[in-house]
Amino acid sequence: DVFEQPQHVGHKKIEFHISTEIPAVLQINSEKEEKNGKRVYLYATTEEINNTGFGRIFPAPSSNDKMETEEEDDEIPSEFISRKDLEKNRLSREEMEKYSVFKNYEPGDPNCRIYVKNLAKQVQEKDLKFIFGRYVDFQSEVERNMFDIRLMKEGRMKGQAFIGLPNEKAAAKALKEANGYVLFEKPMVVQFARSARPKQDANEGKRKK
Repeated sequence: DVFEQPQHVGHKKIEFHISTEIPAVLQINSEKEEKNGKRVYLYATTEEINNTGFGRIFPAPSSNDKMETEEEDDEIPSEFISRKDLEKNRLSREEMEKYSVFKNYEPGDPNCRIYVKNLAKQVQEKDLKFIFGRYVDFQSEVERNMFDIRLMKEGRMKGQAFIGLPNEKAAAKALKEANGYVLFEKPMVVQFARSARPKQDANEGKRKK
């Protein structure tokens, strides 16, 4: 008798605490378990969690998403130039007007290939990759293969380069952000390459004939 009495008292205390805190949860769980099994029991607990306010924790990932979108602007600054550095060293429209290389400037017809001129003698392919590589997803084999840099170092074409990018959107963004960027004290003039589309049109015309 002496042994049983404290057991009953202890059980009563535990039962009272549980029932006063979450009686609805216990009722729902017991009913769900009896009627529909464990699957519905799990479903019920998720509903209970949402109803009891644990759902308030879920907005936290959205703030992480914002952080990720902000970080995307820089896109691995260690390997490629950051957007901030591009903006810092880029000439404004008013400054561009002072340079003869920007007189009668036209971006050209949009395509996936861009033409860069007014490059300094010191410029190497790695310098251009550092700038324009930020517009390429190197995890994608297709984009990696499409990224192509041809820097002219001799003859009339010296100081000019052709850069192939994955698509028109990437090329347009590169043109917008890199045109007027000062590299080795010389501002780059970035345009869409002229030779990219006429060749395709000519081939298509031949095929039709």
